[in-house]
Amino acid sequence: QVQLVESGGGLVQAGDSLRLSCAASGRDFSKDTMGWFRQAPGKEREFVAAIDRSGGGTYYSDSVKGRFTISRDNAKNTVALVMNSLKPEDTAVYYCVVHTNGPYFFQTSYGHWGQGTQVTVSS
Repeated sequence: QVQLVESGGGLVQAGDSLRLSCAASGRDFSKDTMGWFRQAPGKEREFVAAIDRSGGGTYYSDSVKGRFTISRDNAKNTVALVMNSLKPEDTAVYYCVVHTNGPYFFQTSYGHWGQGTQVTVSS
């Protein structure tokens, strides 16, 4: 079955960088748009970034644009999220997702979710 496994989270200070990775298995994901969502304590899950099948199209929320970069390696079935200039408000559990149908910004548009990896940014 489809499995998404995130890694790379941790505790960092404001201004630091982190690289999250997502390993996808169970089938070929090279034709799927993939992405990242996050959920902070007490808040709804929110869209972070998405990347189309070729990697040529990338989409970001306004809150991370210019600081985060999403990429993929279709040969390895992996997706990465490089997060620079981290802020305390970036603290959240980050989820790797596979897009199925609908607008990229809606969580209902994604049919597969990983278990998440915790990112904590201290001030």
